[in-house]
Amino acid sequence: MKYQNENGTLTLHLEGRIDSVNSPLIEKEIDAIRKETSPKSIIVDCEALSYISSAGLRVLLRLKKVCPDLSLVNVSPEVYEIFEMTGFTEMMDVRKAYRVISVDGCEVIGRGANGCVYRIDPETIVKVYLNPDSLPEIHRERELARTAFVLGIPTAIPYDVVRIEGGGYGSVFELLNANSFAKLLIQGKKSVDELVELSIELLKLIHSTEVKPDTLPDMKAVALRWAEYLKDHLPADQSEKLLALIRAVPEDNHMLHGDYHIKNIMLQNEESLLIDMDTLCHGHPIFELASMFNAYRGFSDGNPANVEGFLGIRSAQANEFWDKSLRAYLDGADEERIRAAEEKAMILGYTRILRRTLRRGGDKTEDGQRTIGICRQRLAELLPKTDTLVF
Repeated sequence: MKYQNENGTLTLHLEGRIDSVNSPLIEKEIDAIRKETSPKSIIVDCEALSYISSAGLRVLLRLKKVCPDLSLVNVSPEVYEIFEMTGFTEMMDVRKAYRVISVDGCEVIGRGANGCVYRIDPETIVKVYLNPDSLPEIHRERELARTAFVLGIPTAIPYDVVRIEGGGYGSVFELLNANSFAKLLIQGKKSVDELVELSIELLKLIHSTEVKPDTLPDMKAVALRWAEYLKDHLPADQSEKLLALIRAVPEDNHMLHGDYHIKNIMLQNEESLLIDMDTLCHGHPIFELASMFNAYRGFSDGNPANVEGFLGIRSAQANEFWDKSLRAYLDGADEERIRAAEEKAMILGYTRILRRTLRRGGDKTEDGQRTIGICRQRLAELLPKTDTLVF
């Protein structure tokens, strides 16, 4: 029997059929390997297992008794059905094998900090995560999406997890003939005004939805970590002002998307659907506006071509979309209040960009140094004249 023993975890590879004829020999071999390696946990890799009888199941039950930390992985659908019918999936950790797909040549719908979304066919999209060990991230995002869906947010729910040819994992969504707002705008199928109206209608629904604080991350706490990081990178008076402004933002248990822009909203049968739910959080709406400002303007400040690479639209269109979105969100507000809200969002937006650039070693590159200079300049202009981030 093939096996590996690493860092106290023994991985056993089962192959072929396990039935009443060969199960005694297999159990004897497993016991010998276990006594030789003395593992703290055991993983049974079932990728090559084609069938298991009740005699084989009893072997696994006895193994579970001597090593409670036992899991079965890469189980084929046929073998998984046996485990499910016999109640094994309730007694121990049993994980299905992931089907393998290729995204070569597929249309890129969106690209973000954590992954890239591809259209596989007219009915299906897949979000491929950049982290090759992303299974915990995938399961977390699935739970966040379910949380939003149960609370009435129109959300695309992933129905499958797949392995990506060449490495990594992805979540699969069924979105029949759905198109991102970005694609609709680029193709001229919807105008800026039409998409702004749909976008803000959905955004207000999100922001009106109250959540239990312990179910989603607190965006205020995240923003405070950004500001804490910048203590050594900003003048003391600016750093203290920034921290004080964020600390003074009221606690708020209403939902935020956290990365709300035209590539993360799909239109399917005239219904707006959210995707990319790993940034879901709760907090005051100013944190959402800051994220939106960055998507449409902040990240391209100093280099307008950035927005075209990110959202696929021209800088002028992005500026128009941001301005009209802010006005629609602050429905009926006068120009002074609109500009004041924008400046508050800018403070948080440039705080995030500055921290992000520094953490990625931007102070050692020409582009990064330019971005850092812009962020410092904007914060130096905005902080002295801002008394609150609340609008």
